[in-house]
Amino acid sequence: MDSKLVLYNTLSRRKELFEPIDPPRAGMYVCGPTVYGDPHLGHARPAVTFDLLFRYLKASGYKVRYVRNITDVGHLEHDADQGEDKIARKARLEQLEPMEVAHFYTERYRRAMDRLGVLSPSIEPCASGHIIEQIQMIERILADGYAYVVNGSVYFDVERYNRDFRYGILSGRNLEDIVANTRELDGQSEKRHSYDFALWKKASPEHIMRWPSPWSDGFPGWHMECSAMSTKYLGERFDIHGGGMDLMFPHHECEIAQSTAALGHGSANYWVHNNMITINGQKMGKSLGNFITLEELFTGSHRLLAQAYSPMTIRFFVLQAHYRSTLDFSNEALQAAEKGLDRLMKGVETLGKLRPSAASTVDPAELERRCREAMDDDLNSPMVISALFDWVRTINQLAEGQQRISEEDLERLRATVHRYVFDILGLRDEKAAGAATGRDYVTPLVEMLLAMRLQAKADKDWAASDRIRDGLAAAGIRVKDRKDGSDWELE
Repeated sequence: MDSKLVLYNTLSRRKELFEPIDPPRAGMYVCGPTVYGDPHLGHARPAVTFDLLFRYLKASGYKVRYVRNITDVGHLEHDADQGEDKIARKARLEQLEPMEVAHFYTERYRRAMDRLGVLSPSIEPCASGHIIEQIQMIERILADGYAYVVNGSVYFDVERYNRDFRYGILSGRNLEDIVANTRELDGQSEKRHSYDFALWKKASPEHIMRWPSPWSDGFPGWHMECSAMSTKYLGERFDIHGGGMDLMFPHHECEIAQSTAALGHGSANYWVHNNMITINGQKMGKSLGNFITLEELFTGSHRLLAQAYSPMTIRFFVLQAHYRSTLDFSNEALQAAEKGLDRLMKGVETLGKLRPSAASTVDPAELERRCREAMDDDLNSPMVISALFDWVRTINQLAEGQQRISEEDLERLRATVHRYVFDILGLRDEKAAGAATGRDYVTPLVEMLLAMRLQAKADKDWAASDRIRDGLAAAGIRVKDRKDGSDWELE
């Protein structure tokens, strides 16, 4: 492939040209949700980020195998191998089977992702369905001397591993700093060191999620599932591993250590991390209790929300910021995204109505070049959106006769806009989709009022014409008069 895509590799801390192991194939593994509650705005960021990468790789000609896991076992309440399994705890409180909880919230997650325009991955494996593979990998790690068994549990020996490799290669931490900043916790005395982590945990008598293993009836550690499943579906070496920046340590650091101990080398060539969504500067997450679920955003039912926000508004909000920058939640930011999305979709609608001229005064190749360069530069979606907005102004100028475009260039422009707006950014025209399904009541009412205003102008009833325009403006709808009629957009 003649690829010019450059990605920021957390492992090397620099941008690198994407060169897949086996072109035109590309393998990508991304950490998915732990399914014990409804998906929230924080889940939308990695989902949209890696959907953007998935879409762009495919649009660039790669045959992508995208694996995104479902964590349905092994993720304890505290990352330091303490507490109850998050799903088991939910099941106990609601008097359900753990797999009922996992299935219910997995389906809720998938429906929410579909509404956000997130494509289904190629493979979506569950941790509970790959216990055998996890046990086999643990056996390899034990055989090579990088783990130890205590009372039926298996722990990764970080100090022993660090003598042969480097623990902290991804996060930039060294073992001395980790030792200095790690406190001994109650219930961890069976570990040799507090920073060792569980590969397999012996289940206590009351623990309801358990499987037989050579060491005990128990369950795998949280980190083990990703090492085992990425290897199973993408091979011992693959191209991209993605996830949220909050997973860099300890989760991804432990993954690298496990895989290297079992295989003799690391697995992923490129580690790509999206930054967090914050509320008042604090990470949004279930554990912190400051999250807003996607369903609450879609319905406007959360106390922090001034209104409901559509799925595409949420997607556009995420894409307006570069994936490696922090994105802070506010109603003002979401409302600005709503208006920006409406303006973009109005431009697309106007583009569909343009009529060609004999010659062009504009060059659509400029839009393609700017969008391609932005995407190749570490998925710079804000720059893609900026280029599209510049061309929305050009499209409006074409509609008003200030610019001209030939038939060939018009087709090229339409193809470029469609490619980036819909195929790569993954946006949908919700207004058009709503009208097609009978759910959009605003558009036909506005169109009816504009038709009445057009008739009033034809009758030279300027007072009525102004009254309709001013009434729409008061409702937040700006009317734009053109030579052949009028258009409208949200203020």
